[in-house]
Amino acid sequence: MSSQRDPYPMSSDEAKALEESVPEKGKKKWSSMKTDSDVDTSKIEADEEEAASGSLTGKKKAGTDEDDIYSHVDGADEEDKEDPVLDVPLDELRGGSVARMIGSAKRSMLKIYKRLYGEKLPPSEMLRTLTLASTLFFMIGGYWLLRSLKDSVLMALCGYKAIPKAKMLSVFIVLGVVSVYNKLLDSSLPKHQLFYVFGTFYFCLFLLISLMLMDENIGLPNKFQSEDRILGWVSYCSIESFGSVMVSLFWSFANSNISLETAKSSYGVMVATAQLGSILGPAIVNAYAETWGLANCFMLGSMNMLLLQATMYNYIRIYGTSEQRALEAEQNDPAPKPKKKERAGVLEGLRLFWEHNYVKGIFAISCLFMVEVTIVDFTLKVLAQEYFSEEHPCEMSNPDCYNAETGEFGLTEEATNALASFMGLFGVATNSLSFVFSLLGTSAVIRKLGLRLTLLLFPSLCLGVIIMVRLYPTLYVVFFAMILLKGNSYALNNPTKEMLYQPTSPSVKYKAKSWIDIFGARGSKALGSVVTNAFSYSVDVLIANGSLVGMAVASFLIWNARFMGKKFEEYTESGYIVGEDNNPETTNINMAIQQNESDDTSCALNEDEDDDEEDDDQEGDKVDKTFAKKPKAEITMV
Repeated sequence: MSSQRDPYPMSSDEAKALEESVPEKGKKKWSSMKTDSDVDTSKIEADEEEAASGSLTGKKKAGTDEDDIYSHVDGADEEDKEDPVLDVPLDELRGGSVARMIGSAKRSMLKIYKRLYGEKLPPSEMLRTLTLASTLFFMIGGYWLLRSLKDSVLMALCGYKAIPKAKMLSVFIVLGVVSVYNKLLDSSLPKHQLFYVFGTFYFCLFLLISLMLMDENIGLPNKFQSEDRILGWVSYCSIESFGSVMVSLFWSFANSNISLETAKSSYGVMVATAQLGSILGPAIVNAYAETWGLANCFMLGSMNMLLLQATMYNYIRIYGTSEQRALEAEQNDPAPKPKKKERAGVLEGLRLFWEHNYVKGIFAISCLFMVEVTIVDFTLKVLAQEYFSEEHPCEMSNPDCYNAETGEFGLTEEATNALASFMGLFGVATNSLSFVFSLLGTSAVIRKLGLRLTLLLFPSLCLGVIIMVRLYPTLYVVFFAMILLKGNSYALNNPTKEMLYQPTSPSVKYKAKSWIDIFGARGSKALGSVVTNAFSYSVDVLIANGSLVGMAVASFLIWNARFMGKKFEEYTESGYIVGEDNNPETTNINMAIQQNESDDTSCALNEDEDDDEEDDDQEGDKVDKTFAKKPKAEITMV
């Protein structure tokens, strides 16, 4: 193309007249612009060649980014770039010193908030999280208040040797409760209304038990211990079933209404809020058990069943549920509705558990550590009863605690109340540790380490604690060990194992989870009770043999945590949903994962070494080295 050519020539008569008036010498169109340059480009070309050669040799020219005095600004944290004028609200700048001080404090608190909980949990989402967590607050608060009374009531009515048997009995009681729970899940009843159904049931049950505990014949005023006293078994199993069903129902509801990214930041806050209730409940027992009596404390615990229903109603009224939003979207969608899948029934959860190793891994993380906790917990209670029996001994002259017919000594009223107060202190200490860690540490640890490494922390802690109990089996060492186990199980293990349900189907989140949290948890406690019942005749034998069982379980849980962390990352990255095997997309993703992990593929790229062995003597070195090792085929999901 000529440099004198005008791509947009003027065609008017005036333009032509002006063009003809230009002298012929050096004539060019008056309206054209030069497309070439008079600048010498040789130096620029030389610099480009030098830069290209430098990039190949790894050398950098002076004056580049490495020597730029402003290069560090690009890596600075966004929070450090706050402009003292532009980033401050105008009304604050116009206000006095008090307004500026308050505004500065708010911005500082917001920085701390973001560092603790990240960008995925804005203050508006935090308000929603706290609204939902208020239900867990009253649920856990009531449970821990009753839990602090559970063993004291059973030991006062039936003796401490009934504890392992009560744990085993609770397995069968909870089995019936979970059957009813799964039956209601199969019904058309919305999931959030299950809080009202079970909340009302347990309110009536606990209120009735508290009234019966006041009776002079079948209640606590009767000091004779006997395993034939049914009220002790009923109170124990009722509290156990409540802790299983209601807590499982809450986390199933939370997993279905909260996304994975929000869960990483909000579940720690939920646990921390719940720990406030779990601190307050035992604190009430610790402070008022000796003055109010166990029966009145039991009645106070029943009132929490009404409060948790009120808080759940408030959450539904404000935010609704995923079920309601899905139903509204389905009603507004003019497309034909797909045929609803036939409900699988009560045993659907067991089928999912049997077919998916991922669900088995969740069961191991959720439940098997309870074998260790049950052994250490029973050891603590035996040591505590011996201690308070010596502090408040039962004399033969006291007919309230000494049975002249059988010659057996029971617990005095002072010993029973002191034991309940001690268990209340244990609950306060345990949940205080869990609260502090949940509020300040859980979210930060999960975000910094990732779920894969966080899963390894709790089983490693369990192994260390069991070794400590074996070496130093005293009351306060066991007390401290139980605080560590219980506190970190709530603050660390619970949030992480709930996140493992994110890449699962609704059937796994409700059906399989109910069996795991309810029946599996009770089964693990029953397994631990088999160990404690076998060695309950001697504290020394119990500690020696029980610690070996605990160390074996902890070692297995460490291996399982590594397996589950790897699978969780694979499923979340690929989009695979555990429990949706009938979904073609999910099936294809699972096939791709298995193929990429295997040594060969479905593309028939298998090595046949036998064919090459026959020609080795004839071909010799003529065989091309490029065929010595055939590459594996890779399937990449797009």
